[in-house]
Amino acid sequence: MTTVVKERAPNVIAQIFPLAEEVVPVLAVGAFLKNTICLAAGREAYLTEDVGNLDTVEAIERFEGAVQSLIDQTGTEPVAVAHDLHPDFHSTRFAEAFGPRTIAVQHHHAHVAAVMAEHGLTGPVLGLALDGFGLGPRDESWGGELLRVDTSGYERLGHLYPLKQPGGDAAARQPWRMGAAALHALGRDGDIPERFGCMRGADVLIQMLARDVNAPPTSSCGRLFDAACGLLGVKLVAEFEGEAPMQLENMVTHPEVQPDGWRLHDGVLDLRPLLSTLLGVDQETGANLFHGTLMAALTDWAVTASTETGFSDVALCGGCLLNAVVREGLADALERRGLTPRLPRALSPGDQAVSLGQAWAAALQLKDSN
Repeated sequence: MTTVVKERAPNVIAQIFPLAEEVVPVLAVGAFLKNTICLAAGREAYLTEDVGNLDTVEAIERFEGAVQSLIDQTGTEPVAVAHDLHPDFHSTRFAEAFGPRTIAVQHHHAHVAAVMAEHGLTGPVLGLALDGFGLGPRDESWGGELLRVDTSGYERLGHLYPLKQPGGDAAARQPWRMGAAALHALGRDGDIPERFGCMRGADVLIQMLARDVNAPPTSSCGRLFDAACGLLGVKLVAEFEGEAPMQLENMVTHPEVQPDGWRLHDGVLDLRPLLSTLLGVDQETGANLFHGTLMAALTDWAVTASTETGFSDVALCGGCLLNAVVREGLADALERRGLTPRLPRALSPGDQAVSLGQAWAAALQLKDSN
């Protein structure tokens, strides 16, 4: 008689989070970048390590293997699968093929919900979700969002003033493009050839902006950072997304506030006055002005929303919070204004946390609907 030994699934659980409420089993398949998978069940959420960006065969194989290993290790069969809104992500297609019930969770809603899960909150809370990109419900490019989040879902209370993103995704690695977009938003198209005429494709980009071709609007805070870098001449072409803003952060010596550097109207935070000022200053002065004014503007935005809603908890999340100057300065400023900043603790503020947020948001919605 031959004994068959079943191979044990590899240990993929990197972290276990206690949950504030008992939930039905929900699998969450995470973001496109820095993907993690989460399974929430009972009073715990099990999170895998980062399997990478889902843009290679190897990463997709790791992702699918990690999903099955997570289910095997926990011995839990999910009743629903939570995924991103983006229909073209592999994780979304996987969820739709895998689960009897799927729940789409908007990217920035998931970011806020991840902070809520870490802090044992069910809401309602305010959330400042600041990153490079997340798909909105009408296929918009989001990334600088003020949200209200509770058990039933989220409400978009406001967003950063949209800038055009010439060339789409190419702008994320070519900050000069966002610098040109900022000039266009300031009504200074005539300055684009002087500042960026030496860049390859500048003549075409000028036409793209003028004719609104392949230049989708974005509320992204990451692209706002890129616009500042472009205007200041900081790393006009980057090796990777976020490289230029990282250099800008390293230039900060003492953040300064331009008192008239922003406008707030109907929930839209407009920093064009600050961008205009950056045209006439050196890089170090610009870095200090940009960081200081951005933090003051975000604080004003959150305080205004708190006054209108009565909510004092503010979840701070998204990849832009990897910037220590903004993260620490914004948290301090909010606290001084009587609000309670909620920062990620065990997790990165970036996309590694998205699966935990997807699981918590979906689990709360399921609980609220029963």
